[in-house]
Amino acid sequence: MADLKSDPLAWRPVKAPSLAELEVLAAEVFRHLPKRFRDLAADVVIRVDDFPSEDVLKEMEAESEFELLGLFQGVGLPFRSESAAGQMPNMIWLYRRPILDYWAEHDETLGAIVKHVLVHEIGHHFGLSDADMEAIERAAEQSRGAMQ
Repeated sequence: MADLKSDPLAWRPVKAPSLAELEVLAAEVFRHLPKRFRDLAADVVIRVDDFPSEDVLKEMEAESEFELLGLFQGVGLPFRSESAAGQMPNMIWLYRRPILDYWAEHDETLGAIVKHVLVHEIGHHFGLSDADMEAIERAAEQSRGAMQ
């Protein structure tokens, strides 16, 4: 990308990533996660769509189609049964338009946002609740603050 400080019009040819481009970015972000983490999530299918379906919005009680950045669908590792025949693969959905909207309104890189959403949804694959992950993030922030 051109240097935006020296050429403020360098944004003109820049476009928001397509579904396919965001899927490539997500795959690259996943590839750079720690190997142990990737190994535990090796069977998870990652998909990108513009928005959650109407059924998902209703199930999640979302007030807006922009409310969900991602979603884990499936049975978390601790709850899986090897004997369950015909079990669908665990899937992580990344929602492009809400992610792009979030990116436009925050001072984070697109890659950092995709990584955060992906790791959060993989946390659900591991059987963690939103509350569990919030507690982990708070503890990580506190330990970072103590180290500074």
